[in-house]
Amino acid sequence: MGEVELAEVESFALDHTKVRAPYVRLIGVENGPKGDAISNFDIRLVQPNEGEIPTAGLHTIEHTIAGLLRTRLDGVIDISPFGCRTGFHLIVWGEPSTADVASAIKASLADIAERVTWDDVPGTDAVSCGNYRDHSLHSAREWSRAVLEQGISVDAFDRSVLA
Repeated sequence: MGEVELAEVESFALDHTKVRAPYVRLIGVENGPKGDAISNFDIRLVQPNEGEIPTAGLHTIEHTIAGLLRTRLDGVIDISPFGCRTGFHLIVWGEPSTADVASAIKASLADIAERVTWDDVPGTDAVSCGNYRDHSLHSAREWSRAVLEQGISVDAFDRSVLA
């Protein structure tokens, strides 16, 4: 069998044993052919290899934060969970600061922890979600609270917690 050629992916080159979650980290900025910038952020909520958010809670955070974040941060293209369930990739137009992204994440998690009701969670039926039975607002609230209690750092390697 021959070798398969794979492009290098920055996230897999990151030393996950050195980061200190929760944090927001700019992975990189790509520029399109017309000069448009697209920024990719690592939104790490749980310390890698020490824990993971259960799928139902992560799923509910994903559905809810998708709308909450768009009310707080211009240019959101997508926020999608990592397969390891320790956080999210956030893709945005432009180049917002890490502090601005962290502030928007913090406010959105605070809403999930304290204000969001089941009726606020989008995509919880068979028409609007491919796995609608796998949600838990209780878990989403608990994990959001846990992240907020630790604080969200604007540095992946040093706990520079956002006020």
